Amino acid sequence: MTNKAFQRIYTQLEAITKATVSLKAQGVSNDELATVAGRLAQVVKIKGDLITLQVFSGTDGIATDAEVIFFGEPPALNVSDELSGRFFNAYGEPIDNGPKVEGERRYIGGPSVNPYKRRQPSQLIPTGIAGIDLNNTLVSGQKIPFFADPDQPYNQVMASVALRADVDKIILGGMGLSNDDYLYFKQMFENAGALDKIISFVNTTDQPPVERLLIPDMALTAAEYFAVDKNQKVLVLLTDMTLYADALCIVSNRMDQIPSKDSMPGSLYSDLAKIYEKAVQLPDGGSITIIAVTTLNNGDITHAIPDNTGYITEGQLYLRTDTDTGKVIIDPFRSLSRLKQLVIGKQTREDHSQVMNTGVRLYADAANAKTKLENGFDLSDYDMRCLNYAKDYSNRLLAIDVNIKIEEMLDTAWELFAKHFKKAELGIKQELVDKYWKGND
Repeated sequence: MTNKAFQRIYTQLEAITKATVSLKAQGVSNDELATVAGRLAQVVKIKGDLITLQVFSGTDGIATDAEVIFFGEPPALNVSDELSGRFFNAYGEPIDNGPKVEGERRYIGGPSVNPYKRRQPSQLIPTGIAGIDLNNTLVSGQKIPFFADPDQPYNQVMASVALRADVDKIILGGMGLSNDDYLYFKQMFENAGALDKIISFVNTTDQPPVERLLIPDMALTAAEYFAVDKNQKVLVLLTDMTLYADALCIVSNRMDQIPSKDSMPGSLYSDLAKIYEKAVQLPDGGSITIIAVTTLNNGDITHAIPDNTGYITEGQLYLRTDTDTGKVIIDPFRSLSRLKQLVIGKQTREDHSQVMNTGVRLYADAANAKTKLENGFDLSDYDMRCLNYAKDYSNRLLAIDVNIKIEEMLDTAWELFAKHFKKAELGIKQELVDKYWKGND
């Protein structure tokens, strides 16, 4: 061993596998970063003085006398207000040709907030998307995923939520983004003039998949700085958690660990929970809200990734293409926000709950009418009106391209009720009908 500028350098490897190298070294800590023959690596196992390093880009061509240089610290991020408006890679290095960020150095991946410091979420986060705000209202401090098929425009939805959400800071964690998606996010944020409140950590498809594992921790370390230190409302957008889980899979396979359900590592639940449990409402007003994308394999929500995600998170937002209108909508039947009752009718208008329930019930009646039609049964006048209502409801409220305030969503719903139904068919409290009904009878 030699010591060059206080860096520990070793040149004798004990073992090399397809993903790891092992060597004898002292004074090394868990998760510490290093380079092996110039390739970035991380400590994954310490047994006495035998250290195992995972090489991010693989070990092909590495010789037993390769130079190993330890950095002396785990992955870390410099946090300060200078992060705003910037794009970084998985190691927190700028990728936007801007200067390095000066600030306090913080290790990523620390524990989540002490339960004693947590408060019950109670602040509405409007997104302008009626399928969310009207039917599945978001609350600050919530953790919720979008479940979407890979061909759905989920990154466009994420960008829309980022630009519409009423929060102080938005932090994007992009894992396995195509270069087109990366440029799409960049241009959307720049064109909207919103860069000053958005921070992005990006791993693209042409970078090592294993680097994706650092992205959520980088994003959440930045989020904790603004939420805890600055008492700000922070929205963290993570896309795509399926690609994150696939990267976990690559690592566990290379380490010869025995896979669990659907070839996923046995640690999948705790790996996902470690990320999602960073969502928090703090007593001084700061909060971290997490919206993630989980892409589905052929719509399979029983796969280990969405299955575990459903246990950890507080609901899900389900994207699908509506067959009647051809638009992408937030599915009212399969979507759920478990915290919406904390703000509906308290921070929104008094008729919100009843309008939401009635709107979805009538949409369900339309689904029944459609089944009758497909099976060759005669349709009643009510059935026909339900089918017409469903098209309007899908077009004007469920579609993700609708961008209106909650008050306008409620007014639109009343307008649709009056267009297609009689007062008595709504089942809404009489005093609310008297106050908000927009029809003649």
